[in-house]
Amino acid sequence: MKKTYKIDVDCANCASKMEDAAKKTEGVKDAVVNFMTLKMNVEFEEGQDHKAVMQEVLKNCKKVEDDCEIFL
Repeated sequence: MKKTYKIDVDCANCASKMEDAAKKTEGVKDAVVNFMTLKMNVEFEEGQDHKAVMQEVLKNCKKVEDDCEIFL
């Protein structure tokens, strides 16, 4: 399953950090952050609860960029 989320981030470097953190989250097959559109596209692994996975993605993103936001 693929879903798109609106994000709030200050710079392209921070967006890159968010993308890397999302990709390393268990349950995420792939993630792409587009700084220009302020959107994150996430592809989940088969059988994962996307809501629970996205809570972990948000936690991991906050670790690398504490003022970022993902609108779930």
